[in-house]
Formats: sequence, C-alpha cells, structure tokens
Amino acid sequence: MKPLYVFRHIQCEGPGYLAEVLDHLEIPYRLIAIDQGEPVPADTAGCSGLVFMGGPMSVNDPLPWIEQELALIRTAADRQLPILGHCLGGQLISKALGGEIMKNRVREIGWHAVSKADNATAADWLDGQPDTMELFHWHGETFSIPVGAGVILENAHCPHQAFALDNILALQCHVEMTAPMVQEWATLYADELKDPAPSVQSAAQMTAGLDGRIAAAQEVAERLYRRWLQSLLGT
Repeated sequence: MKPLYVFRHIQCEGPGYLAEVLDHLEIPYRLIAIDQGEPVPADTAGCSGLVFMGGPMSVNDPLPWIEQELALIRTAADRQLPILGHCLGGQLISKALGGEIMKNRVREIGWHAVSKADNATAADWLDGQPDTMELFHWHGETFSIPVGAGVILENAHCPHQAFALDNILALQCHVEMTAPMVQEWATLYADELKDPAPSVQSAAQMTAGLDGRIAAAQEVAERLYRRWLQSLLGT
C-alpha cells in the first residue's frame, strides 16, 4: 500500500492519536513537515490518501503552501482518494471544495460537547457513536459546508463541527489529541487563555480529569478513523 501523506503545519500539532491508530492497523504514512520547510508534493501519485493537521495560521493567509495544498486536495478528490482534515485541515478541505472560511462567532477552546447531526450522512459516519460526545477544540474560525457534503457533528458554539462527502472527512474539532498534546498546547498557547468564557476554558479546566476525557475522546476518534479508512482497509 502506498503511504498516506500527513501534513504537519506546526511542530506541536502532529498526528497524535491518529498515528497510533495507523500504526496499529499497519497503514503506512509519510509525515510532510511544512513547518520545517518540506515542500508540498506536486501530485498524489505516491500516496493512497491525504491527511491535514491543524495550525495557528488561517487558510485565508497568503502563504504559498496553502494554495499548493488546496490544489492537491482537489486532485485527490478528483481521484476519489480518502482525505482527512483536523481543524485547519478541515478548513483547507472546505475551501478546496468551494467552501468559505470565516470568523466563528466565538473562539472555542477546550473540552466541549458536540452532537450528531440529524441526517443520513451523520447516521452513516457516526454509526455506533454516542448522540453527544465531549471533544477537544481550539479555533477562532470555521468553515462552510461544500455543495454535496453533509454536516455530521454540531454544537451551539460552532454549528459546523464536521462534514463528510464520500471518503472525505473534515473536522473542526481535534479528535487526534493525546494527554501530552493538551498539556503542551495549554502551555504554548497560554496567551489565548487569559480571558476564560463559556466557550474558552482555562488551562486548569482543560487539564482537569484529562486521562478520562482523553480515553473517551479516543474511543470516538478510533471509530471515526476506521470509518474514514474503510476504502483502504477493504471493509
């Protein structure tokens, strides 16, 4: 099997729990470190799918690699390759498929509940998932839903938490989190936590009961990842 291309845009926002799932399933992947100046591949000939991680930049920023990744997403979609995006990665997918990225009405940071959307796409992608689940968030922007895609997760802070289309999954929330990642982000991005609000948790709030929260979130993540990997797993 050709490897998945996993795009990292900042060192602290790597594949996290996704890497554990891929290793367990023996699915090869190649980390492409955009943060280290590694170039975006010119085409998708060498991969079996694309994964895009998060980052503090905006999809609307004039960074050369953003346009290159958008073009690669369009190529992969045309080839019907599986594509997965987390937060910034989900926004990249939306924009590549004709959606818009705009400021969310509130910043959403920390552990917040999301719910299944009431539609056939959500029923398919979230089969076996609880109706409501607590997941991790860290974003100030959000995406619109491209034509043909369906919302699968939503909440009051951000109605568009995830969408799916064929074998494409775009997430606004961060299902890839591990406990060390949460602790690291709470330290590195501490300046964003100075004014806690209903949608913004303090470092103490987001690290409280962390092991239990991570365990529950990773159960959700594993089911989502396995659903996304169906075409590669032959299931």
